[in-house]
Amino acid sequence: MRASSLATRLFLSATAWVVVILLITGIVLSSVYRDATERAFDRRLNLYLRTLIAEVATPDEPPDHQFQSLGEPLFELPLSGWYWQITRTDSEKPDVRASRSLWDKKLPKLEDNGADLTAAGIRLGYVEGPEGQNLRMVERPVDLGADGKYLVSVAGDASEIFDETRTFDYYLGGTFAALSIVLVLTTIFQVRFGLAPLKRISESIADIRSGRAERLEGEFPVEIAPLARETNALLDANREIVERARTHVGNLAHAIKTPLSVIVNEAATHAADPFASKVLEQADVMRDQVAHHLERARIAARLTIIGTVTEVAPAIEALRRTMEKIHRGRGIAIEVKADPRAKFRGERQDLEEMAGNLVDNGCKWAASQVFVEVLAEPPREPGAGPSLRIIVDDDGRGLSEAERAQVSRRGQRLDETKPGSGLGLSIVIDLAALYGGSLTLGNAPIGGLRAELVLPGV
Repeated sequence: MRASSLATRLFLSATAWVVVILLITGIVLSSVYRDATERAFDRRLNLYLRTLIAEVATPDEPPDHQFQSLGEPLFELPLSGWYWQITRTDSEKPDVRASRSLWDKKLPKLEDNGADLTAAGIRLGYVEGPEGQNLRMVERPVDLGADGKYLVSVAGDASEIFDETRTFDYYLGGTFAALSIVLVLTTIFQVRFGLAPLKRISESIADIRSGRAERLEGEFPVEIAPLARETNALLDANREIVERARTHVGNLAHAIKTPLSVIVNEAATHAADPFASKVLEQADVMRDQVAHHLERARIAARLTIIGTVTEVAPAIEALRRTMEKIHRGRGIAIEVKADPRAKFRGERQDLEEMAGNLVDNGCKWAASQVFVEVLAEPPREPGAGPSLRIIVDDDGRGLSEAERAQVSRRGQRLDETKPGSGLGLSIVIDLAALYGGSLTLGNAPIGGLRAELVLPGV
């Protein structure tokens, strides 16, 4: 997908939102799970704390009655990470009793670390243990009145919290990574599915431009239906404009030709008069110029029609038969080799006018033979369309480079004895240029002039 495409923008925006939402959700879930694990751990510590407080509150029991295990074997293992400690705080020399796991070490006080009492009268926090372990600790001051004041503490290895949270984060990350892949693939499918009607419109417009269709057909989503409707309306308006232009050009041609004919006829009646001769000369120039520009206007109006395609081989074959009849008296043989796949992206009468001028010119100058070849060529570079190449060779005397440049100019003729106005090649050049094509003149392999016409194909 290209960076400037609508599909890329939709895909990137959707993917960005998916990543952001999953990232935020993962952080929230991880934090919630850590808090839940920590609360469960704290409940376990509070259970041991209440058991110790109950034992402290019954001073008639033997000193080591149940203090050592509390039902948890880890309190018996030296430096296991699980410890309890009871400190009497109202005597000059503190009386300290502790679990066997604490060995000869002492637990720090949360009060010294700045922990505040909660509403339940306890302190919670993390401290560093005897072996540098990270401990989760709960402590509670107990006032037994005449029996003394105590500080009861219980600590557990906080690595259990961290390990469990880390394991959850690992599985959560894997799950979200898989979910991200699924969501990205789903997003790609949604973008392609959602933009499929636009692709269909693009293909339909390409069919119209190439002549395979005249209008956008089919049902479109409500969001795109107005675009299809307006496009069809534009096509209809374009055809109407072209028809009006053709009508105006025809009317203009008739309006100009009639006064010119009157001028020529009047001047012809006074042919001996130098002034009348000058009028006739300039009237012929005007007639040629008017014919040339009207032809260009007619061609330009016709070129605005979208989607016209012409089969080339039948048109060239029809030209061959016509030219053989026209030049029957000179015995000119016209050979045609046309690719049946060749198509011209334009109107048939324009193709006939361009090819007809070239073949007619070849027949006028040929000694006995004219060869016409039609080639359909694939695109020469990425992004370009196919092309059509029409080559007309004759076995006449040919032209030098200077002569080829002269006959390419409008109305220039090398031999006034040949019939025609001299506008043939210039009309071909102008018409080919309007279609985005070109005409080049060179030397033919059979000895005369080669005219090579390149036009847009299909």
